[in-house]
Amino acid sequence: MSRRRIGFWYRFAAVLAKPPLVVLFKRDWRGMEHIPQEGGFITVVNHNSYLDPLSYAHYQYNTGRVPRFLAKNSLFKGGFVGAVMRGTGQIPVYRETADAVSAFRAAVEAIDKGECVAFYPEGTLTRDPDMWPMEGKTGAARVALITRAPVIPVAQWGANEAVPPYAGIKKIRFFPRKTLKVLAGPPVDLSRFYDREPTAELLREVTGVIMDAITQLLAEVRGEPAPAQRYDRRRMLPRGRREPGARTAVAGEPAGRAAGEEAAVGQEPVGRVAAEGESA
Repeated sequence: MSRRRIGFWYRFAAVLAKPPLVVLFKRDWRGMEHIPQEGGFITVVNHNSYLDPLSYAHYQYNTGRVPRFLAKNSLFKGGFVGAVMRGTGQIPVYRETADAVSAFRAAVEAIDKGECVAFYPEGTLTRDPDMWPMEGKTGAARVALITRAPVIPVAQWGANEAVPPYAGIKKIRFFPRKTLKVLAGPPVDLSRFYDREPTAELLREVTGVIMDAITQLLAEVRGEPAPAQRYDRRRMLPRGRREPGARTAVAGEPAGRAAGEEAAVGQEPVGRVAAEGESA
C-alpha cells in the first residue's frame, strides 16, 4: 500500500470543517510540493492555537495526503467527536499509562503502510511568551529513526491571532479575518543519525535538529528572526514548580540538555518506541 485513501469519515469531516475555515480565514499556503505523493512519511508541526489541527488538516487534505494525528485518548470516547476521531484513523495516546507506548507502535505501523503521521513534537501548546516553538519531546525522533521515513517540517501561524493559546473566550477574535499561514519545508536530513545506537543523547540531538527546522520555517512565515534560545518548559524550580519563561537550549544545539529533562528517557531499552505524551 503506497498511500492511504481519504475515505468516508475524512471527507465527511472536511465537509463540516472546511466551509467555516474558508469563511472565517484567508489562506497563505506554501510548500505543498514537499508533501510526498507516495509512501509513508512524518510531518512535524508547531503548535500555538487550539485551531491548529483543523488549520493544518485543511492544508494537508488539499494535497491529497491526509494526516493521522496523535491525540489524547479522551477524545475517542463516545459521542460524535469520538466517532469522527475513530473513523478518520487518528491515533489515541494514553498518557502516563502502560498503554502509552502503543501510540508510537501504531505510528510506526501506519507509516510502514504508506500513511502520514503528524506530530506536534512540543507535546502541547507552546508556553513560549513570544509563541516560538519550545523544546521538543523525542517521540517524533524515535519514530523517524525506526522508519527512516521522510520528516517534513511545517510551520503555521495565524490561528493563534484568532484563538490565542490558553485565552478565555472573550479574547477570541475572528474578525477582521485573519490569515492562516502554513509553510512546509523539504525533508529534514537525518541520515547521519541512522545506524547509530538510539541513546537518549542521540534522540535529543535528533529532536533538536527537527525543532530547528520548524523554527527556521516559522521565522520565514513571521518575517522576523527566531530567538537564539528555545523555551524549555521542563526547567524546574524547587519543590517541583516550573519556571515560566526559561529559555535554556540554544537553537542549533542538541535539544533537551537543560535541567529537568526526564531521567527515564536515558533508562529506556535501546530501540524501544516509548511514549512521551505528544498530542494533536
